[in-house]
Amino acid sequence: MPVFELTDELIFPPVDLAEPDGLLAYGGDLTAERLLLAYSEGIFPWYDEPPILWWSPDPRFVLFPDELRISSSMKQVLKKGIFTITMNKDFPGVIAGCRHIPRPGQDGTWITPDVEEAYISLHKAGYAHSVECWQQDKLVGGFYGIQLGSNFFGESMFSLVSNASKAAFITFVMYAKEKGLGMIDCQVYTDHLASLGARMIPRDEFLERVKGGE
Repeated sequence: MPVFELTDELIFPPVDLAEPDGLLAYGGDLTAERLLLAYSEGIFPWYDEPPILWWSPDPRFVLFPDELRISSSMKQVLKKGIFTITMNKDFPGVIAGCRHIPRPGQDGTWITPDVEEAYISLHKAGYAHSVECWQQDKLVGGFYGIQLGSNFFGESMFSLVSNASKAAFITFVMYAKEKGLGMIDCQVYTDHLASLGARMIPRDEFLERVKGGE
């Protein structure tokens, strides 16, 4: 089955036409309108060089705030106040950290200058949000994503010191539960997020929750 090439028209093919690995389409642009349409249909961009690749994997890796698991060691880290956690204090710093800090098992980064610019624009428009982890006034970790309705679509995280991104994520999930967010999209499986309670669900269920939470 051929992968769809997008045009200037703001439209995506049905996600059930995606390849087995989740690849749905290529091309298009990173305008706010296209990005928001993509997330609202369970699609996200992920590529390291042009063209832009658009994905909708099945199953989908998500975390429900009620299912958050915090290890005893992380409870101690949070209790000791080793880190200060903020939200939307330094979005450019967080996305720059995600772009430049190497992660185990990853060769390079998918966050190109165009991606960085696009998500900073979404942040200024009120859709993209960052969670920062500080230690002695230095940004040492964090993550960012998109919120649409009661769903949060996580994009990327970074950490300069042990447990920094985990502390930021746990703090955010507790905040999300308090504010009534129903689901945090983690996109694809990682051991890191699985240890915190994230799990796979069928794409159909994921899409139902996305539509229901708009």
